[in-house]
Amino acid sequence: MSGEQEIFQCRQCGHCCQGETTVSLNPEDVARLVAYLHLPLAEVQDKYLRLAGKVVQMKTVDGHCIFYNEGCTVHSGKPWRCSQWPLHPSMLDSQDNFETIRQSCPGIKGEMGYAEFRARLALILKSQPGK
Repeated sequence: MSGEQEIFQCRQCGHCCQGETTVSLNPEDVARLVAYLHLPLAEVQDKYLRLAGKVVQMKTVDGHCIFYNEGCTVHSGKPWRCSQWPLHPSMLDSQDNFETIRQSCPGIKGEMGYAEFRARLALILKSQPGK
C-alpha cells in the first residue's frame, strides 16, 4: 500500500466534482485528456472544455464536471489538480482545513487523527517531484 493509500482512497463519490466551475487545466492536462479520449484537440475543446479569459476549464453539466457520471469517466486521464485533491498542502497549515476537507471527502482516512495524518501527508507531498 502506498503512503497515499494509507491516508486516502478515492471512492469516486463525486463530491469534489460538483460546482459551477472546475479546476483550471494546464497544457499537460489538456494533452492528457486528448490522449485519453482519443479525439482531436479541436473536438475535445469544443465538446468538453471552456475558456474563461485565459483559463481553460472543463465544462459543467447540471452543477458538476462534464466528466462525472456516477464516478469520474476520465479517472486515469484527469487533470493533475483533480489527482492531487483532496491531499492539498493547505491541510498541513491548519487542522481546520483538514477537518473541512475531511467532512466533504469520504475517502480521507482521518481516523488516525490530525497529527499523524499531517505527518504522513507532509512526507507524501515532499516525495512528489515538482510539487
